[in-house]
Amino acid sequence: MTYDLVVIGAGPGGFDAAADAAGYGLKVALVEKQFLGGTCLNRGCIPTKLWLGATSAVEELHNQAKMKVASGEVKVDFPALQARAGKHLAGTRKAMAMQLKKLGIDLIEGTGRLRDGKVSVETGNGEQVLEYENLVLATGSKPVFFPGLEPDGDCVLDSDMFLAMEEMPRSLVVIGAGFIGLEMAQVAHRFGAKVTVVDAMDRVAPLEDPEVSKALASVFKRWKWDVLLEKRVAGVTTEGGKGVLTLDTREKIEADKILVAVGRGPVTEGLGLEQAGVELMMNKVVVDENLMAAPNIYAVGDANGHIQLAHAASHQAHYVAARIAGRTDAPYESGPVPSVLYGAPEVMRVGMMDNEAFLTDFDTAETSKAMLAANPMAQAHASTQGFVKVVWSAGKVVGVTAVGHDVSRLVTPATMIVQQGWTVEDADKTIFPHPSLDESLLMALKGERTRVG
Repeated sequence: MTYDLVVIGAGPGGFDAAADAAGYGLKVALVEKQFLGGTCLNRGCIPTKLWLGATSAVEELHNQAKMKVASGEVKVDFPALQARAGKHLAGTRKAMAMQLKKLGIDLIEGTGRLRDGKVSVETGNGEQVLEYENLVLATGSKPVFFPGLEPDGDCVLDSDMFLAMEEMPRSLVVIGAGFIGLEMAQVAHRFGAKVTVVDAMDRVAPLEDPEVSKALASVFKRWKWDVLLEKRVAGVTTEGGKGVLTLDTREKIEADKILVAVGRGPVTEGLGLEQAGVELMMNKVVVDENLMAAPNIYAVGDANGHIQLAHAASHQAHYVAARIAGRTDAPYESGPVPSVLYGAPEVMRVGMMDNEAFLTDFDTAETSKAMLAANPMAQAHASTQGFVKVVWSAGKVVGVTAVGHDVSRLVTPATMIVQQGWTVEDADKTIFPHPSLDESLLMALKGERTRVG
């Protein structure tokens, strides 16, 4: 059978591309080698958020206890939490499979590779060959490691292994102070683990605004984390039932578990892509302005390496499905892409940071800010550290960054504000509810501006 579209990979990008294309009336096959939902559902965003959600009361109680208005203890049953997570993920996969069936999409379970202009799938029942008019590569990503930092599955773990643990360690070393490492470290902290974070960069969350990094570092210091920056790791091993990290200075750090969270890379090797005319650069699929990698072959999400976020992959997938169905011939435009670090505190960002705005137009780049200490909802939750910062260029909003209590709830209005390029007059046209965390966004929009640079 020849399909209008074959999609390899059933993560957020692949699943949405297949669903949208079927909705447009195309005949679609979706190839998945393991689980529907990909990394995000099964080994990333969703199980991590289930952990953070289940343990959030630990931090909430701690904050209220500091105000001397509450006391007690929150105990989270980790095996029960893991069982709940497993049931939730299985239920979600089942619902996704039912949706595919309802849409008339053929789900082919196995490993897909390109060969002779077709997709060859190694299934449990042998090879199945799929002919296609169009192909979407949505193969996702996997943890990557520097030499000497490879996990052994014993006391040295990658993020996939960490999420599959049967018990939380009493001590944890996290290599990598990015979003993955920091979210998982927060969960371990809430279970009472002694946390050490090691990174070669000079600050935590190094891709974020430096003021955000400073605010996070202050919280981690209060939590008594050992944060070791500008440190290079020579190797990690399991010795005597413990994880042992060795720095390039030969100093050793021991813990029950070591989590290696230094980044993720695209899954593109061994798929026969080069033979199909697909160019790879550092294992990323090179695409043009239409997300096309070769004639009638597209790549979305982590596979093309533009940005490693599930919602970005889905957005690209919607565009590609519409293009294949003949609904658009315009080049792909993502618009501002929001990102969030979850936990307590949270971090959200969309659009430019102030240094990026300065490089774009150094004459008009400005920032304005509101501190969460003045916000009634942050006060109510006894979590007042942090701020909302607005970045301006030529009198219009080009970026919003926030760090602090529950700031993820600001990410959608902030994205719309950046996308629409609000002026301060636009803020006066919108009613912000009181009391709400949103008022900090309003205060930042109307705050005194400071020139960047």
